[in-house]
Amino acid sequence: MNSPRRICAVTGSRADWGLLRPVLDGIRAVDDLELQLAVTGSHLSPAHGHTVDIIEDQGFSIDARIDLAQRGDDARAVTQALGRGVAAFADVLQDLDPDLLLVLGDRFEILAAVQAALIARVPVAHIAGGDITEGAFDDAIRHAISKMSHLHFATHAEAARRLRQMGEARVHLSGSPGIDQLLATPRLDRAALSQSLEFPLRARNLAITFHPATLDDADPLEQLGALLAALDRLGPDTGLVFTGANSDTGGDRLNARVKEFVDSRDNACLHRSLGQQRYYSLVALADAVVGNSSSGLYEAPSLGTPTVNIGSRQDGRPRAASVIDCAAEADAIVEAIHAAYRRDMAGVENPYGDGRASERILDVLRGPWSRQALIHKRFIDREDTP
Repeated sequence: MNSPRRICAVTGSRADWGLLRPVLDGIRAVDDLELQLAVTGSHLSPAHGHTVDIIEDQGFSIDARIDLAQRGDDARAVTQALGRGVAAFADVLQDLDPDLLLVLGDRFEILAAVQAALIARVPVAHIAGGDITEGAFDDAIRHAISKMSHLHFATHAEAARRLRQMGEARVHLSGSPGIDQLLATPRLDRAALSQSLEFPLRARNLAITFHPATLDDADPLEQLGALLAALDRLGPDTGLVFTGANSDTGGDRLNARVKEFVDSRDNACLHRSLGQQRYYSLVALADAVVGNSSSGLYEAPSLGTPTVNIGSRQDGRPRAASVIDCAAEADAIVEAIHAAYRRDMAGVENPYGDGRASERILDVLRGPWSRQALIHKRFIDREDTP
C-alpha cells in the first residue's frame, strides 16, 4: 500500500479557519491522506483572541506554529511580518516535506506560505481564487496566490471563469466549504447565546464587523466613525454585537475605537473572536449583519439574515438578493439598516454553494495526481473563457 499523501494546510485567522475546517475534517477521515497543520497570523495573537486554542479544543494537532512577530498594523509592520513569514515557512516546508500545500483566500500570511512553497517546489491547492474585492489589496494578493498555485477550487462560477482567463488549468467549481461548516454547526438558541456573550440581547440586534478597506482613499477611522454615528441613532433598544477587525493595516486602530464606543454604552459589546458556533448563532438570530466583512456575502444569506454592506471593500463579489450596499455615510447606513429590517428573505439563494464543497474538494485531493506533474504547470492561452 502506498504511503498517504501529506497535505499541509495553512491557517492564519479565524476567517479562513471557519472555511477550511470541513475540508480538514474530510482529510482526517480518509486513509490515503495525512493532514499536517501550520498555524500562523492572528491565531497566535492574544489581542485577536489567541484562536489557536479553539483549533486545539476542536481536536486538531498542530504541526507548526509560525509567529510572525507583527509589531503594529502599519504598512512597515505588515510588510516585515510578511518577510518573516516567508523565511519561517521555508523551515516548515523543509521539516514537514508535504506533498501539497492547501491554502484559502487572500491574506498576507497565506502569500508568505505560498512564496516559500514555490521555491521549495511544493505544489499548492488554493480555495477561493478568482474572486474580486476591489476595495482592498487582498485582491492583488489573491491573484498572486492563484498564479503560484496548481489546483484551484473556485467558490462560484464567475470566479472559475476568471481563473481560466488568467491562464490557469485544473480549475474546479467546488462552492465555498464555509457553507458546509455553517450548515453542519449546531446553533445556540437566544437564551444560550445571550448567556455565552454575557450580553442581554435586545428587541433588535445587529452583528457588526468592520475591517480596513486597504485601497480606499478615505481614512478607515472616518468610515468607522460614520458607522458608529449611524448605530448611535438606532437607540438603546438595539443590541450591537461587534466582532474585532483583522490584523490588516489599520485594524488595531479600528478595534480601539470600537472599544471606546462599546465601553460607553450598555447596548453594545465587543468580542475579538466569537468562534464558529457563537458567530453563526449570532448571525442567525440577528436582524442584520452590518459592516464590510465577506461573511455578510458568503454566510449570512444561508442563515436567512440580510446584510448591510458598507463601502468598497467587497466590490466585485457576487451578491445574494439579501445584500444591501451603501456608502460609508451615517445617513446612508441608517437607511440601509431600516431597509434590511424590511427585506423579504424568502427564496434568497446563496451564490457561494450548496453545502457539498468539501466533498468535491476531497475528491480532487485524493487523486489521481502527482507532485511532479502539478509542479510543471503551463499557461493556457484561451481565445474565450467560458
